[in-house]
Amino acid sequence: MNILIDIGHPAHVHFFYSIYSILKEKHNFYFTCRNVEIIKHLLDYYKIHYYVLGNKGQGIFDKFKVQFRFTKELHNIIEENNIDIACGVSIVYSARGTKAKSIVFCDDDRSVIKFFSKFVLPYANCVLSPEALQYESNRNVIYYPGQHELSYLHPKRYVPNDSFMNYSNIRKGDIYFVLRFSAFTAHHDKNENGMDYKQKKTLIEFLEQYGKVFITSEKQLPSEFEEYSVPVEPQDIHNMMYYATMTISDSQTMSSESAILGTPSFRCNSFSGRLSVLEELEKVYSLTFSYPINLFDLMIKRIKYELELGDIKKRQRVLLDRYYQDKIDVAAFWAWFIENYPDSQRIVRSSKFTFDEFM
Repeated sequence: MNILIDIGHPAHVHFFYSIYSILKEKHNFYFTCRNVEIIKHLLDYYKIHYYVLGNKGQGIFDKFKVQFRFTKELHNIIEENNIDIACGVSIVYSARGTKAKSIVFCDDDRSVIKFFSKFVLPYANCVLSPEALQYESNRNVIYYPGQHELSYLHPKRYVPNDSFMNYSNIRKGDIYFVLRFSAFTAHHDKNENGMDYKQKKTLIEFLEQYGKVFITSEKQLPSEFEEYSVPVEPQDIHNMMYYATMTISDSQTMSSESAILGTPSFRCNSFSGRLSVLEELEKVYSLTFSYPINLFDLMIKRIKYELELGDIKKRQRVLLDRYYQDKIDVAAFWAWFIENYPDSQRIVRSSKFTFDEFM
C-alpha cells in the first residue's frame, strides 16, 4: 500500500510518526510539508524523507491562495506515486479524481473550525475524531476513546528521557515552569487571542518566586523575554514538560500534551470552555485548567494554591491513572484502521465492535 502523509503542524509530525513506525516495514510512505523550520527539523530528526510544498501564506487571503497551489501539487504527487491512502488536512480535494481515499484526523469542535467543517470535513472519505466530539454525530466520522496527543504520549509509545538535562541548565529536582505562547495566525484563530504582553510579564514575575521559567513561542519573543527561551531541542520538548512542575500557556496542543504527561497545565485564551477535548480533560479528569483572558488573575490564584498545596505532580499522576484506564493506544488503532481501510470503517461501525484490543 502507498500512503501519503501531509504535515501541516509540528504536532502532526509526532502523531504521524507513530503510525509510520508501526507500518513502515509493510507499506510505502510519502511525506509532504510546508517550509516551516520546526517541522523540517522534526522530520529530519526522525529520519523521514519528505517533500517541501512551499511557504505558508501570511494573511488569510494569502493562505487561501497558497492552499490552491498546495492542493494541485498534492494531487500530482498522489497520481504520480499511485497513492492508496492520503492522510492530513490538505489532501481532501487533492485526492478527488484519483484512486486515493482521504482520511482526516480532526480533534476540534466544528463550531470553532467553521470554514474547515463546512468545506473540508464533509468531503473526506473518513474522519477520525476523539469521542469527546461524539455529540456532533457526523456521518463520515469514526469516534474513538482517546485524543491526538495519546498517539505519541501513551505509555506504550512514550518513555521519558532526561538526557536533555546534559545540555541544559535544568537538573533533576528543579522546580521549573514551561510557558507556551501561541501566534494565533491559523485560519481558525481569526478574532481569537491569548495573554497580552502585560499578562505574560506578570506571569513570569509571579512564577520566578517559585522556580525557573522557560518560554517556547510561535513568534519572536520580546527582547526582555529572550533570556527565558527553552534550552532544549524541539524533539526534547515533551521530555522537558514531563519533568516540569507545571505548564502555563495560551496553546491548546501543549496544554493537552502536558496534562497527559502528568504535568498540570493551565491555559488562558479566548478558546477557554469551547473545546470538547480539553473540556473532557478538565471537567471529567481534572488534568488541566482553563481560563478566559478576563479571568487571568483567577488563574494566577489557582496556580498559587496548587503550588503551595504541594505534591502537585503526585496528585496529577493519580488522576492520570484513571484517564489511561478509559483510553486506548491511539497509534495502534489508527495504524490498524489505515491498513485495513475501507473494511476497518465497516468493522468499527458494527454493533459487535469494541476497542478492547487497543486498550
